[in-house]
Amino acid sequence: MNEIQKLKFDIKLKNHIWFWGSYFTLNFLRWGAYFNDYPYSFKSNLIEFSLHIPLVYFNLFILVPKYVLKQKYITYALALVTSLFGIYLLKTVLTYYIISENIWPEANREYHPFDINHILAVCIGELYVLAMASSVYLTLTWLRERERNRSLRENQFKIKLKYLENQIQPHFFFNTLNNLYALSLESSDKVPDVIIKLSNLMEYVLYDVKGTKFVPLIKEIDYIQNYIEIEKLRFENVEVTINLESNIEDIVVPPLIFISLVENAFKHGGINNNNLKIKINCKVTNNKMLDFEILNNFVISQNLKSKGGIGLVNTKKRLKLIYKNHFSLKDKTKLNYYIIRLQIPIQNED
Repeated sequence: MNEIQKLKFDIKLKNHIWFWGSYFTLNFLRWGAYFNDYPYSFKSNLIEFSLHIPLVYFNLFILVPKYVLKQKYITYALALVTSLFGIYLLKTVLTYYIISENIWPEANREYHPFDINHILAVCIGELYVLAMASSVYLTLTWLRERERNRSLRENQFKIKLKYLENQIQPHFFFNTLNNLYALSLESSDKVPDVIIKLSNLMEYVLYDVKGTKFVPLIKEIDYIQNYIEIEKLRFENVEVTINLESNIEDIVVPPLIFISLVENAFKHGGINNNNLKIKINCKVTNNKMLDFEILNNFVISQNLKSKGGIGLVNTKKRLKLIYKNHFSLKDKTKLNYYIIRLQIPIQNED
């Protein structure tokens, strides 16, 4: 009920006027040409449309919400029949006294008032107009409501995605600042380098990817390499290898989608590990999927249940929002290596 009453204001008054004006003009020209009597056609259509229009809106905004939407179908039918009979009385009387005693010359036969055939003919004609006008209106209403729902879903998607992105970024910088703090306690001469590289990372996050749904994969790789350089300053003995096996120049990806996987490798692979080894493989498979794989060694006694964290959890949620079920994120252990493999559909800049 509220839906129809609310949506009636969505269709502007000028559109109602255009519809009824066009319909009136069509009928006026049709019957004027048929009888070669345009003055009669104008007067008869003027009477008919002065009754059609109130009946249509009375049905749409009073009868339908009050009875049909409340499933009171019998009451609705009785109210509609009563309305039709009232329209019949008005049309017959107005036609008889204003236009012609021949109350329906269009029928090519003589009708008498309150003749059953005349009543049925007039009511069927009104039902035709009622059904046609209501169908047009309800179709437009449905299309508008569908667009409204689509827009609402899209806005909710953007808000949720932005929320997850905003969670990931502070989480990442919090960890980096902790690393910087640890170096400062040691009075390390690496601190200036860390600050410069952290500044570059923040510039990318705050300016390069702000408000963008996809960014070039090359830029994401550069971002990852900067992050790795910062982590190398913290770890004394770390070896990182990056393999780019395919042409990835035109590929775009969601911003900051891989960094949690890389961060996870340093965070958990580096625990009690004096010889951290990380390998990153990025390639295109079957010309339709981007395959991003990261491996890190770990100490066998390490509790693998500690893997993950807010970064990986949010990454999974973001992937679900962006790609629905068209992605794969799997992890496994092989010997003393922990492996995460992410596969997402390829998207190009064009």
